[in-house]
Amino acid sequence: MTLHPDSTSSLVSSSILHHTLRADNPLKLGIMASGNGSNFEAIAQAIKDGQLAAQIQVLIYNNPEAYAAVRAERWGIPSVLLNHREYKSREGFEEQIVKTLQQYDVELVIMAGWMRLVTPVLLDAFPHKIINIHPSLLPSFKGVRAIEQALAAGVKITGCTVHLLCLEMDSGPILVQAAVPVLPDDTPETLHARIQVQEHRILPIAIALAAQ
Repeated sequence: MTLHPDSTSSLVSSSILHHTLRADNPLKLGIMASGNGSNFEAIAQAIKDGQLAAQIQVLIYNNPEAYAAVRAERWGIPSVLLNHREYKSREGFEEQIVKTLQQYDVELVIMAGWMRLVTPVLLDAFPHKIINIHPSLLPSFKGVRAIEQALAAGVKITGCTVHLLCLEMDSGPILVQAAVPVLPDDTPETLHARIQVQEHRILPIAIALAAQ
């Protein structure tokens, strides 16, 4: 697969660049986030701009301080706090997540900065219908602090990956990747900012691909 640089100094598959962002039928999305929620907002913006035929049914967040909830309120999208600390087990926590997603008639689940490992409870409820975004070119640099891992390894290119979720952490069939050069003076903050630009770009594409 040939890769070409684009105007944002990243590399992305040429076939993906020309792929339509529109799903054949509007998708009912459930977004799960733990933090800032910029990927949540990127999806909402892509829908508003007519780039993605979908609607966000609900945002589920597990961190009471997550700014994602503020973004959801700004967009007029329902949000539900499910604090994992209030549950005795991961399975019990996910049973409530599944119940909430089903209540909102969700068809596709998007983990947009969800910082919790999953169990079969969630995976079995939405088989092949959960996608995750990770700030590295998987299978490299799985787990937490992926950007710091890339800098420590001295790689010249890193990036981000959207993939279908499976039980093994940061694994599963890859939908879309974008590569971002690592600059000599990069810090975790500067590299993260450039990777995040590409996350916002490829996540709506991956949702459309997952719909097909």
